[in-house]
Amino acid sequence: MKTIKPVQLLCSCLLLCLALTTYAQQKKYPSELSVAQDGSGNYRTIQEAVNSVRDLGKQEVKIFIKKGVYHEKLIVPSWKTNISLVGEDAANTVITNADYSGKAVPGGKDAYGLAQFSTYTSYTVLVQGNGFKAQGLTIENTSGRVGQAVALHVEADRVVIKNCRILGNQDTLYAATATSRQLYSECDIEGTTDFIFGEATVVFQNCTVKSLTNSYITAAATSANQKFGFVFMDCKLIADKGVDKVFLGRPWRPYAKTVFIRTEMAAHIVPEGWDAWPGDQMFPDKEKTAFYAEFKSSGPGSNLQKRAGWSKQLTSADIVSYTLAHIFDMGTPWKPLL
Repeated sequence: MKTIKPVQLLCSCLLLCLALTTYAQQKKYPSELSVAQDGSGNYRTIQEAVNSVRDLGKQEVKIFIKKGVYHEKLIVPSWKTNISLVGEDAANTVITNADYSGKAVPGGKDAYGLAQFSTYTSYTVLVQGNGFKAQGLTIENTSGRVGQAVALHVEADRVVIKNCRILGNQDTLYAATATSRQLYSECDIEGTTDFIFGEATVVFQNCTVKSLTNSYITAAATSANQKFGFVFMDCKLIADKGVDKVFLGRPWRPYAKTVFIRTEMAAHIVPEGWDAWPGDQMFPDKEKTAFYAEFKSSGPGSNLQKRAGWSKQLTSADIVSYTLAHIFDMGTPWKPLL
């Protein structure tokens, strides 16, 4: 039996380490990836593409998604940062799922040990990785009118969603966490009850918001130390046929903040505009701490003379502070790039 000398063993180890180091250095993470169901891209599913991105990456990675209906429950975890999903066409590049609160979890239990989905796990897309962007996509929950069923759930900070369709019924868009800053530009958002809800600081710019039933558009849960909650700028509020009694919002929690600026409101918006959400025994009298306001609302639904007495009408002096830079300056400045 041949004896290996210590010097030879040391040299072999050094060569192996050098080879592994060289391999690691040569491994590259591309700044662009593609997804196509027909196999013509780098990946067939969006989740596979997201999973391949370098953990905690500092540079933006664009994932181009070809037209198709992607039946996925997509998760962008916290360690997958600065990812941008770019759909080929907003109407025909669709991410879809149909989970809802109370639906049985396939396999018996989810990662939390629960046998049923909740509002917070019913999402079609969950975004936890900071610096996320999406454009040219439809994100939908097709479970129907069965209760809470989230299409898009965003917990991440510095999120930009542009030219996307976010479709569902109750609880369509969950803008979650008080430390999250989110911008939605030129998006179509539709639902039934409280279909834009959560704690985040969010700006909706030039968006079309469609109510599918008589109910409430927003349910903010802004914390007491947040300067802003939901801010709608130059948006349009429309409704499905037969819908004629919709409130702009109601406070999910005390200190809720929602402001509509230069928003065109169709006739489905009720004259009082806002609801106090009475009957909440845990959080009574939420309207006393809520900040619900408008500036230059227009259209048949902008009957300012009959608005709820606890709501406010902003002045030109008030509106000076409603800029993206000021709204999103939450200790650390952020200037979102569309």
